[in-house]
Amino acid sequence: MRVVIVDDEPLARERLRRLIAEFPGYEVVGEAGDGESALEIIREEEPDVVLLDVRMGMVDGLQVARAITEEEMPPAIIFITAYPEHALSAFDAQADAYLLKPVRKEKLREALQRVRKLSRAQKPVSSAAPGARPKREFVLATTREGLVRVPVDDIVYFLADQKYTTVCHLHGEVLIEESLKTLEDDFSPWFLRVHRKALVATRFIAGLERGKTDESQHWLRVRHAPTLLPVSRRRLAEVRRFLTDDGSEEDLD
Repeated sequence: MRVVIVDDEPLARERLRRLIAEFPGYEVVGEAGDGESALEIIREEEPDVVLLDVRMGMVDGLQVARAITEEEMPPAIIFITAYPEHALSAFDAQADAYLLKPVRKEKLREALQRVRKLSRAQKPVSSAAPGARPKREFVLATTREGLVRVPVDDIVYFLADQKYTTVCHLHGEVLIEESLKTLEDDFSPWFLRVHRKALVATRFIAGLERGKTDESQHWLRVRHAPTLLPVSRRRLAEVRRFLTDDGSEEDLD
């Protein structure tokens, strides 16, 4: 599991890093000493679990927790603090576990194992019946020419960018204001979430590639799409599972 450590005390971060290094299957992929940096690292690295100090500077751990739990696929949160009176606030902020400093190795192991069982990253790609039609058969977009209806069979992918979502289809692109979460719920299982910003029609998925300059980054080849689409680290296993089950070839050269 991928872990991010957030604590304003460097020695506390170092101690947690040493403890985690003793647990097989866990990797520290980022550290932060304040809330703002923590949010940037969490959104960039997409960890499975965050070890989060409660008391920090301008943006404390509770604010960080509330912000990341609004993400489409939030990591598990383990609060770590020297102040037991923060326990209630921590669980109000959707904490999955709570540890007191100094953190004991066995207590940390237990907390990590507990959140591992709860991790949303372990969910299957879709629980819908194979071949089932989506809830909707089209999306509606307002354009200069008026209202346009795009059939689901023509949609290649959805790509979110701040307020709007781009609908790339066989005959062009349109913008809509629907969230990817709503679109994913309505168009499953015909579409696969490959990134917090990208939802792709499974029938157009062609293959997977490693990044040219960063081999930890992966990109999806999609038929009828002019560019590659990003695949997040937390979605990579699901995408690979789909490609294997579907019989599609992976090109990781």
